[in-house]
Amino acid sequence: MRIHFISGLPRSGSTLLAAILRQNPIFHARIQSPVAEMFSNLIRTMSSSETALFISDAQRQRILLSMIEAYYLDLSVKKLIFDTNRNWCSVLPALAQLFPEARVLCCLRNPAWILDSVERLVQRNAFLTSKMFGHEVGTVYKRAEEMVGNQFLGPSLNALRQAWYGDNADRLVAIRYDSLAARPAETISQLYEILGEIPFEHDFEHLSYEEPEFDARRFMPGLHTVGTRVEFKQRRSILPPELFRQYDQQFWEVPGNNPGCIRIL
Repeated sequence: MRIHFISGLPRSGSTLLAAILRQNPIFHARIQSPVAEMFSNLIRTMSSSETALFISDAQRQRILLSMIEAYYLDLSVKKLIFDTNRNWCSVLPALAQLFPEARVLCCLRNPAWILDSVERLVQRNAFLTSKMFGHEVGTVYKRAEEMVGNQFLGPSLNALRQAWYGDNADRLVAIRYDSLAARPAETISQLYEILGEIPFEHDFEHLSYEEPEFDARRFMPGLHTVGTRVEFKQRRSILPPELFRQYDQQFWEVPGNNPGCIRIL
């Protein structure tokens, strides 16, 4: 099975990246799958149960591989799979052993603009309260606190840091949201080169992808909707200035914070 993984930060271009990649008929890509959660739960179960001592590492690896293969069994063997989930960064050492040729594509974006992006959706859906925030009305301050705390942004940012500085950082390909939105042809061309794939002519003017049922269940319409044209739109932030400044930080852009083995597009 040929597979790569899409991970990184939320609201940072993973849905856009999937929408672009799925134009190639030999690629399979979509929004987050349940595979990463099943993967982590299997590791937990095979470690914490009373009978875990009877399971060898070789058996654990076979079980994890067979689960992923079974999930994608209906796809043609010619398909290159891009499985998306922000949790993949947290299990990078296991992925490196199971899939020696696989890369993890990490979507990056300034955390302040990630919060801004979610807040725009919240305010756009003014007559709904999102499941993301326990259906509370709340304020932007409370929502930001929750997102960088125990859900959404915080855990994925921590997982990214762990992978970024870990021994398997050479498996990461970092893709800035700004690069993908502003220079899609150049960014995707570089990605194809890194992955060793045959170039494909993507259409960045006629792109469309959405998962309305998934977004509706979270009471957040538009959360995974990609527009027709790939473009970068300059705009002002709707976050209060002090809140934006608090989260306006990108550790991957700080000199010395890139181990050198990570390709940043």
